[in-house]
Amino acid sequence: MNDPYIHVEARVVRRDADVRGLMASTFGLAADLPARVDTGCGVRVPYAMTSARPDRVTCLACREHAAAEHGRFAEQVERLGLMPGSVIGAGEARAAARRHRELAERFAATGG
Repeated sequence: MNDPYIHVEARVVRRDADVRGLMASTFGLAADLPARVDTGCGVRVPYAMTSARPDRVTCLACREHAAAEHGRFAEQVERLGLMPGSVIGAGEARAAARRHRELAERFAATGG
């Protein structure tokens, strides 16, 4: 099957590549990238056919998935910032939520 679309990973907000980057920068460890990943639209594609950038994703179902995931994550982060004893403050939580809402809007826009 020749899939010409660029997708998002199913776990777009908690991307494994970000975790690998953090581990590499912190401990000098670099894990291998997976050959294939699950996507927001439910197909499995080569990792190279995915992107976290809204302007690169061409699969409409993946764009919708990413918009919904970033929107949900924004709400979670905002609530976390308001909880007593939270590890992040309300201001930090609002800023992070704003960034994820902006990403959600960019994914929801048909033009990227």
